[in-house]
Amino acid sequence: MKLVTFTQLGSPAAGASVGVLTGDGVVDAGHLLPGDGGVDPMIGLIGNFDQLRDGLADLAVSGPAIPRDQVRLRAPIRRPGKIVCCIGNYWENAAREPRPLNMFLKSPEAVIGPDDTVRLPATRDPWIFMHEAELAIVIKGPAKDVDENDWRRAVFGFTCFIDITARGEGRMTWRAGSWMGKSFDTFAPIGPCIVTADEIPDPQRLGVRLWNDGELRHDYSTSDMEHQVPELVAFASMIMTLNSGDVIACGTNHEGLGAVQNHERLLMEIDQIGSMAVTVSDPLERTWERGVYLGADSTNHAAVRRNRPQEAHLLRNDRP
Repeated sequence: MKLVTFTQLGSPAAGASVGVLTGDGVVDAGHLLPGDGGVDPMIGLIGNFDQLRDGLADLAVSGPAIPRDQVRLRAPIRRPGKIVCCIGNYWENAAREPRPLNMFLKSPEAVIGPDDTVRLPATRDPWIFMHEAELAIVIKGPAKDVDENDWRRAVFGFTCFIDITARGEGRMTWRAGSWMGKSFDTFAPIGPCIVTADEIPDPQRLGVRLWNDGELRHDYSTSDMEHQVPELVAFASMIMTLNSGDVIACGTNHEGLGAVQNHERLLMEIDQIGSMAVTVSDPLERTWERGVYLGADSTNHAAVRRNRPQEAHLLRNDRP
C-alpha cells in the first residue's frame, strides 16, 4: 500500500489529509482517523494502522479517487519526532574491514516534500552544498531494543530521502563534521509516499537513483549497504526509543555526489517506491562546477559504472 499526505490544489498545507495512492489518483482516508488526526495525520495513521488496515485496503480497491493532477503531495510525514541518519554506510567497493556503524540526528525542521524548494542559506561559510539520495525507514513504535531477527515489527514502511548537506573539504560536513551542516531548514526532502513494509519483501534489493537537471548522479543498489536494515533498526532502538513516524535514513553511496545550486531540479527515485522532485534556490546565486564532485570525496561516472554492484543493472526501472 502506498500512503500519502496531500492537499487538493488551492488548499493550504495546513489542511492536509492522508490518503492511499492508486493508479487512478489519491483516495482520501482522513475520515478513518480517530478524532482530528492530530498535528501530523500520517503519524496518527501509523499509530492506528492495525485497526485501519482493512478500511484502507477497501479504499485502495473501491474508494473514489481524486485525479492526480488535482492534488499536491506533501512530505508524507511533515514533522518526524526524530530523523536518525547513517554516516556513510555503503561499501563503495572498497577492499577494507567494515566500519563501525555510526549515526547522527538531523533536525525535523528540515523536512520538505515533493515539488517543494531546497533553500540554500545566505551564508558564505559552507564551501559547497551537495545531494545524498537515500532509502529511508519509517518506524512503527514505540520500539526499544529491537532484535535484528524481529526488525519488521518496528518498521512501518519505506520512502525516499534526500540528505542535503553543507560541506567543507572532502567528506567533512560543515563545522568540522557537525550535524549542523545537515540541518538547515529544507535540507530533508521526503516522499513521495510511504510504501508499507509488506510490499517490499527485501529492502536490500532496491535501485536508488538521482538526477540533477536530467544528469544522472546517484545510481546504486541498496545491496551495497555496509550495515543493512535489520542492523540499523536494532542499533538505533538500542540507543533510543523509536516512535511512530520516526525516520532512519540508511546512508548513501558517495560515488556520484555533486553540487546543488540555484534553479536546479533534483529528481530522485527508488524501485517499488516512486519518484519525487524538488528545486533549489540560492539567494546568493553561487555556482560550482556541474557534474560529480572530483575532489577528495567522490569518483567520476566511469568509476561508478565500473564498481556498481552487478545486480543493480537488473533492478533498474525505465528512467524518467
